[in-house]
Amino acid sequence: MQITAHAKLNWTLSVLGRREDGYHELDTLMQSVALGDSIEMEHGDGLTLALAGKAAVPQDRSNLALRAADVLRKAMGVTAGARILLRKRIPVSAGLGGGSADAAAVLTGLSALWGLSVSDHDLKALALVIGADVPFCLTGGLARARGVGEALTRLDTPAPLEVVIVKPTAGLSTPAVFAAYDKLEKKPSNPDSDAATRALTAGNKRMLAAAMGNALQAAAVPLAPEIALCAQALEHLGALRAQMTGSGSAVIGLFASAKEAAAAANACRRLWKHTFHTRTVDRGVSIIA
Repeated sequence: MQITAHAKLNWTLSVLGRREDGYHELDTLMQSVALGDSIEMEHGDGLTLALAGKAAVPQDRSNLALRAADVLRKAMGVTAGARILLRKRIPVSAGLGGGSADAAAVLTGLSALWGLSVSDHDLKALALVIGADVPFCLTGGLARARGVGEALTRLDTPAPLEVVIVKPTAGLSTPAVFAAYDKLEKKPSNPDSDAATRALTAGNKRMLAAAMGNALQAAAVPLAPEIALCAQALEHLGALRAQMTGSGSAVIGLFASAKEAAAAANACRRLWKHTFHTRTVDRGVSIIA
């Protein structure tokens, strides 16, 4: 079985405050994109994870893909095993949800491989045990997420949007970015997610560009100044709007057309190796075969 685990981006990300459990209350618009990791699964003894290529990700139980397999197996009382082969394309520590996407793909794929009858509700409950973004990555598409990301309202869009994604610098630690945010004397204004929702559901790219925003970017830029330079470069190359996604360090640029996005991506690759021209999709996991 071969599966694509799609990356996600954040059109808006608002920080509403810090909760008693130490996590931050968020309000964000997330959407899946075609860029994704490839995962192959087959029956095997025990649970094993192998990596294709030179991706700098762990192969032990700290990898969310293998953790997802463990969680599903234990919850469903499964004795069968599987061999999992992961080919990374989504940049790591970039705010693109690569680990969460892999976990969602493993939950979906192993449920099918092992012939399990798991309701969507139960699968999402297992996903939340693994990580806050995993429930979104199970269904993907476009959704507004609240809480720590687990309270999802799915939305529809009329057509795919053209996006260039660039990771201009080394990855950022999510806890480090939130810690830097907490230390800001003046918190940045949160974006207007209501306006962005209206723009997305209407397919109005310019309205979306005007409503985009990421409250964490002000905290991340001092840690990685290349983020601001990359956003400026994308807008100079024709992006309607460019900003950091998630907790960084990747930057997304929204473009009016595929031709403009392709030209900008070609230009960015001369400066930044990890540059991708992609588009939004309506699912988080795609079963290829």
